[in-house]
Amino acid sequence: MSNNHPSERLDVNGSVAVVTGGASGIGKGIVTALLQRGATVVVADIEADTTEAAVAELSPLGSVSGWPTDVTDEHSVAALADHVYEAHGACHLLFNNAGVTSGGGGKPWEQEPNDWRWCFGVNVFGVAIGVCEFVPRMLAGGLPGQIINTSSGDGGFAPVPTASVYASSKAAVSCFTEALHTNLIREGSDLRASVLYPSGGMMDTGLFSAQRNRPAHLARVGSGTGRASMTFDELKAMMAEARGVEPEVADLVEHGNFVVDCVEERRFIIGRNIEDTVALLHRRADAIGRYEVPDHHDMGL
Repeated sequence: MSNNHPSERLDVNGSVAVVTGGASGIGKGIVTALLQRGATVVVADIEADTTEAAVAELSPLGSVSGWPTDVTDEHSVAALADHVYEAHGACHLLFNNAGVTSGGGGKPWEQEPNDWRWCFGVNVFGVAIGVCEFVPRMLAGGLPGQIINTSSGDGGFAPVPTASVYASSKAAVSCFTEALHTNLIREGSDLRASVLYPSGGMMDTGLFSAQRNRPAHLARVGSGTGRASMTFDELKAMMAEARGVEPEVADLVEHGNFVVDCVEERRFIIGRNIEDTVALLHRRADAIGRYEVPDHHDMGL
């Protein structure tokens, strides 16, 4: 097999998939879609109760189990990988999806070091640790597979200035995924990477209340930016006021099916409605060519 030409499609039916942050939001939508297509799914999530509830709810759809996992801890992720390979003998699809905000945004110099540690620990180190623990085993198995890392248009394409820490973390995910994909090809493997840009409407996810899982040792020690994380409803109201119309809210199961469609097609970029983003990227490139500050991403605000 040429290392530039992987299997044309992946057959999700009969595959083994791991989804971090899979007990709610975008991850749960992906888990649902995978089960509907005959995959065996391991839901890895830091919240044991939420994971248990999600597994109970989704069990009628197919073979699904849960494994409490802290993606910032390599020992926890190694235990997850051990479990997956002991229970199922393989991992074909790895969704590094768990993510958090920094806890408030605002002025970059008012974000605290612990905001960086918390956000990068989950969003960047979580992806890196997942790759380090699973990819060597996936390579050794010699089977076709895909590693899907969740980024964001905020940072992955261009930053929202008031979300500097979060945007920086998602820029790192996009850059890392591109490097990962290139190295998987050079390895001569039938593994490939994808970067997911959730799109097609606002996403009602646990991202907006992620502070509930913030470790005490990474708590803010000062006033920070003076802003707390917004709830989904608060952000929706802000966007409605800014635009003058109610924003579109995505159906997370439908979005999950779109993501799995793209995985089956082995697409590198997984996202929707990126025409405006392409125009933004052209403007950014032109500005860089003039040694100027590129346009930022306003995310509709």
